[in-house]
Amino acid sequence: MDLSRFNAEYFEAKAPEVFRLARRCRTLEDFRKKLAWLCHNLEHQTFDEYEAFSSASIVRVRDCAEAISRMLTRRSEDESGFSVAKAIRDVATGKSRSDLSPAFYADVLHLFLGLQGRGPGSSLSDAFLMTSRKTGRDAARERSRHLDDLWAEVNLRLNRIPCGLTDDARERRAGRRRRILQALGGGEADWNDWQWQVRHLARTGDAIESHTPLTDEEREAIRRAGALGLPFGVTPHYLSLMDDDPAAGRDRAVRAQVLPPLSYVEHIQTTGRSTGCLDFMRESDTSPVDLITRRYPAICIFKPFNTCPQICVYCQRNWEIDDAMAPGALAPSDKIEAALRWIQRHPVIHEVLITGGDPLAMDDENLEWILRAVAAIPSVERIRIGSRVPVTLPMRITEELAGLLGSLREPGRRQVSLVTHVQHAYELTHDTVTAVERLRSQGIPVFNQLVYTFHVSRRFEAAFLRRQLALIGIEPYYTFCAKGKHETAAYRVPIARLLQEQFEESRLMPGLTRTDEAVFNVPGLGKNYLRARQRRDLISILPNGSRLYEFHPWDRHVSREVKNYVGEDVPILEYLQQLERIGEDVADYQTLWYYI
Repeated sequence: MDLSRFNAEYFEAKAPEVFRLARRCRTLEDFRKKLAWLCHNLEHQTFDEYEAFSSASIVRVRDCAEAISRMLTRRSEDESGFSVAKAIRDVATGKSRSDLSPAFYADVLHLFLGLQGRGPGSSLSDAFLMTSRKTGRDAARERSRHLDDLWAEVNLRLNRIPCGLTDDARERRAGRRRRILQALGGGEADWNDWQWQVRHLARTGDAIESHTPLTDEEREAIRRAGALGLPFGVTPHYLSLMDDDPAAGRDRAVRAQVLPPLSYVEHIQTTGRSTGCLDFMRESDTSPVDLITRRYPAICIFKPFNTCPQICVYCQRNWEIDDAMAPGALAPSDKIEAALRWIQRHPVIHEVLITGGDPLAMDDENLEWILRAVAAIPSVERIRIGSRVPVTLPMRITEELAGLLGSLREPGRRQVSLVTHVQHAYELTHDTVTAVERLRSQGIPVFNQLVYTFHVSRRFEAAFLRRQLALIGIEPYYTFCAKGKHETAAYRVPIARLLQEQFEESRLMPGLTRTDEAVFNVPGLGKNYLRARQRRDLISILPNGSRLYEFHPWDRHVSREVKNYVGEDVPILEYLQQLERIGEDVADYQTLWYYI
C-alpha cells in the first residue's frame, strides 16, 4: 500500500464526482447542501437496492454518509473552526491550500469511497465465513470447516506475539536475573525481597545499560529526562524483562513503558512540566478535598500515597509524582484522616478506589492502617485497589499482604478487589502468576486495565494478551484509548484502530477472554464507551488529518447542564506510516478508515 500518494490530484482521480459538484456550485453554501443531498441519495439508493450490496458495504455506506453529513453542518464547522466543505471546494476550484496534509486527503477520500460502497479492505471473518446454500447439519458442518480455517489464520497471527511465560523467555530472563544479582551483589533471597528491589531501582541510563543495552535515542532521552527532573526508575525485576537484543523487537512494549522517547522529553523541555500540560484528565477540577477525586455518584478515588516503584511514561498522574519511590510520598496523617472523614460524610459513596501512585508500594503497617480505616466506613461496600506491582514488583504480593486483603472481605457485606495494568503478554512472568494466585486464594478478584498504545496495537496483540490474562486468573476489565496528551504523541493510537481491534480481533475470541470494555476517558467528566456510537460524533477532519470528535458525557441524560468535549484524534495515515516503519504490512489494516 503506497501511503505517499495522497494529494489533491489523487483525490480527484478517485472521486471525480465530488470535484465536478464543487465546480458547478456557485457558493460554498450551495456546495454544502448538494454534498448533503449526495450523501442522502447514495445512502437511500444503497438501502433501496440492497440486494446488490454485501452487508458490510451497506454498513460502510451508512456510516460514511452519516459522518460526511455531520461534518457539513454549520454547528460542526463552528465547533471545529474548520470547514471540510470549503477545503474541498477550494482545491477543486484551483485555490491554493498548503495547509492540507496527505493525511487529510487520505481520510476524506476514504470516506467518499465508502459512501459509494467502495474503499479498501475486508475483515478476516469476511474472507472465511461465507454464506452457505446448505441447511441443517450440512450447513453446520460447512460452517465448522470455515471456522477451522478462520482460526488457523488467527492462530498464525497469535503465534508471532511474544509471551513472557514461554520456556525460551523464561530461560532468557533467568540469565539476565543472574547477571543483575551479580552486579548488585545480591542473592536469590534478595531478589524475592520487594524492599531490596526498591532499594536497587535503576534511576539513570548508566544503571540501566549495565544490565541491558540501550539505543542512542533511549540513552539520550533518559539523560534529558534526568536533567529535567522527570520521575524515573525501573525495578531490577522489570529490567530482567528487557532483552539483550532489543533489535529483535520482542521487548518493544516493555521498554516503551519506562524508557521515554525523545519526543516526550523534548515536548516537556519546550512547554515545561506544568499541570496544564500533564493533567490531561483535569483531576484538579474534580477534587473536592485533598487526596480525593470524584467523577461519579457512588465511587471516589482516594490517593494517600503519591509514588510508584516505577513510573509509566504515559502515566495519567505523572504531573503530581516527584520520583519513583520518592521520600515523603505518603500523605500527612491529618490529610489522610480528613479524606476519610469526607468519605464518611458522603454515605452515597459505596466504593473507594485506592490508588495514587501505587498504594501497594507502601509498607504493610501504613497500608493496613489506611485499608482498615476505609473498611470501617459503614457505607463502603467495595474497596478497589489500583496497583501495577503484580507486573513491576510481583514479590510485593507476599502471603502476609494477601492475607491482609483477604481479612477485609466480608461476603455479602464488603468486597475487596485489585485492578492491575498488564500492558503486554511479554510482561508476564511466573512471579506474576504466583502473585495472582496468592490474591485469588484469599478471595480477591484481579482485573486488568489495558492502555491501548501504539506499542500494543499490532494485529491481535491485545487479543492475545487478554487470552493469556484469563489463563492466569486476571479478568480483562477496560481497554483505554491512550490519552490525548501532546507529550505522549508517540504512544497514541486512532480511535478507529481500537474499534477495529474490538470488532475484528477481540470479537473472534471466546467470551470470557474478551470481557473488557473499550473507553475514552473524557477530561474532567469520565469514561466514554467507544462501542456505543451514540456517545460521540465525528464532526470534522482537520487539515493535519486528525479526526475531530465530539464526546457526549455519561451524565447527559441525568444533568440539565452538560458540556460536551471536543477532542482531536491521531491521523490515521500517520498511524499507518508508523506501523510500516516497524515492519507491519499496512494492507492488513485497511478497514481502519471505516471505523468511525
